[in-house]
Amino acid sequence: MENKNPIQVADRLFLVMEILAETGPVTLAELCSHLDLNKSTVHRLLSSLIYMEYVKQDSETGKYALSFKLLNLSNKLLSHIDILDTVRPCLRKLSAEIGETVHFVQLDGLDAVYICKEESQQNSIRMVSKVGSRIPLYCSGVGKAMMADMDSTRIQTIWYDSDIKKLTPHTIIDYTQFLEKIKEVSTKGYALDDEENELGVRCIAVSIPDYKGRTKYAFSVSAPIGRMSDERIEELAKIVLEVKEEICRCMK
Repeated sequence: MENKNPIQVADRLFLVMEILAETGPVTLAELCSHLDLNKSTVHRLLSSLIYMEYVKQDSETGKYALSFKLLNLSNKLLSHIDILDTVRPCLRKLSAEIGETVHFVQLDGLDAVYICKEESQQNSIRMVSKVGSRIPLYCSGVGKAMMADMDSTRIQTIWYDSDIKKLTPHTIIDYTQFLEKIKEVSTKGYALDDEENELGVRCIAVSIPDYKGRTKYAFSVSAPIGRMSDERIEELAKIVLEVKEEICRCMK
């Protein structure tokens, strides 16, 4: 594969758009400085982009800026992208590799909603969770993973708006203790559900931002406590963090 664009003018046209996306409105001289090209060349590039309606020039300041045409294109692209088409191959591969069930959830108010479940074929014990079911944020690994990416005001709002119940003897119902757990998540990069939602089940979870970087998704690995020792959690932590990076790369 060639490392150099075979059509130089195309390379320069896209470079102009990339620079304008970073700088915002600029003068011809400023753009020439960024591109390290002479004025006549840059002017021709701008004229082409203006003709194609990707760039506009302010009649008063004379500065050049991107039009909304690129935004329209990106919105059309996003309308055809299904998040599950992106993440499912990674989750399926993860489940097969570790031999455990993997869940993918979407944030919805005070809950996380299961939108994908990859069941392990290596173990006879099955998780009772179902796609479409909900789980509270305050007592789940996926919930804590997503909340760790939120600001303190939003965390507090979610906590006090939630119906905090001690679902198991391990459920955290003290806000100060909960915040300590959230800090741990921020430090480690992953969250745990230590039988807080269901006795006998431990989960390790990480958050996945949407394409705008907003807190919206998370995935977890769930298994009976007999297969989720602290040592096993440490092993899985490295793997799930690598999968998170892979998914985030695919979503860019």
